[in-house]
Amino acid sequence: MRLSRRRFLMFASTAALAAPRAQAYRWQGTALGARAQIVLDHPRAERITRDALAEIDRLEDVFSLYRPGSHLRRLNAAGRLSAPPFELLECLATARRVHAVTGGRFDPTVQPLWQAMAQAWAAGHPPDARDVAQARAAIGFGRVRFDSTAIQMDPGQRLTLNGIAQGYIADRVARLMRAEGIQDVLVDTGEIVALGGADGRGGWPVTIAHSPERRLLTNRAIATSAHDGTVLDPRGRVGHILDPASGAERRPVVRSISISAPSAALADALSTGLSLAGGTAEVTATLRQLKDVRLENLQTDPETQ
Repeated sequence: MRLSRRRFLMFASTAALAAPRAQAYRWQGTALGARAQIVLDHPRAERITRDALAEIDRLEDVFSLYRPGSHLRRLNAAGRLSAPPFELLECLATARRVHAVTGGRFDPTVQPLWQAMAQAWAAGHPPDARDVAQARAAIGFGRVRFDSTAIQMDPGQRLTLNGIAQGYIADRVARLMRAEGIQDVLVDTGEIVALGGADGRGGWPVTIAHSPERRLLTNRAIATSAHDGTVLDPRGRVGHILDPASGAERRPVVRSISISAPSAALADALSTGLSLAGGTAEVTATLRQLKDVRLENLQTDPETQ
C-alpha cells in the first residue's frame, strides 16, 4: 500500500463544504498519490495552494517507501541515515511514544513482515513459514537508534511510517494554513485536522465510518484504522495492519477504531496500534496514559472476545 492512497484528499476553507462561495478558489488534481481537491476562500488562495502542494511533495521525499531517493527508502536500503531531516526525527519521536504506550503494538519495524506477506499473497500463495520467521526476527522498534546525527537500525530491519506519516503530513499542512492566517480550514489527507469551523457552526461536521453519529470537530485531529481497509490475501482474512508479536495468526478483536487527539500524527499512530488491542478495556487503559486523547468510535468482533 502506497502512502496516502486510502482516501480522497481535500483542504477546504470555511466557505468550501456544501456550497462554496462563487469567488472561492478551487483546485483539483492529485496529491499524495490520491485524487485531491483544495477549495479556499482567501485573497492569496492560489499561492497558498501551490505552497501546500509543494510541502506535501517535499514530505513525500522524506516518508515515501516508493519514491526513489526518499530519505526513508535510503534508510531502509543502507540501515543507516546520516544527518536525517528534522521531520523524520520528529515523526520517529512520536512513533516511539506511541510504541511505548501501546506496549509495542505500534511498531514501524513491522515492514519486513508486511513485505514478506504481501509479496507471497501477490504471487498467489501463503507466505513461507521460514520467511515469516526471519521477518519477525527483525521486528523491534527499541533497537532503532536515532538522534540529530544519524538513524541506525540493526541488520535486516526496515521501517514503514504508513501508520503515522499521513497524519504528520496533515499536521504540517494545517500548520502552513495557520501561518497564512487561515483560521477555519479542514485538512483531510486520509487523517483529518479541523481548525476553527465551517460557516459559523462551531466546528467541522465529520462522519465516521460504521457510526451513525456526526461530530463537530474543531482545533483537533481524528484518525480511523480498520483491518479490512486493505487486505493482503484473496479471501480477505489478512488485513494490512500486522501484529508485531503474532503477525496475522491472531484474528483481530478490533474491527475499526477512531481516535481524536491534538495532532493527526498522534491520532494516526494510536489508531493503528490500538487496532491490534485485545478489546475495549485495553484501549481505554492505554488512552488514559495520554492527555487530551479521546476514543471516538470502536467496533469490535464479538466472536473474538
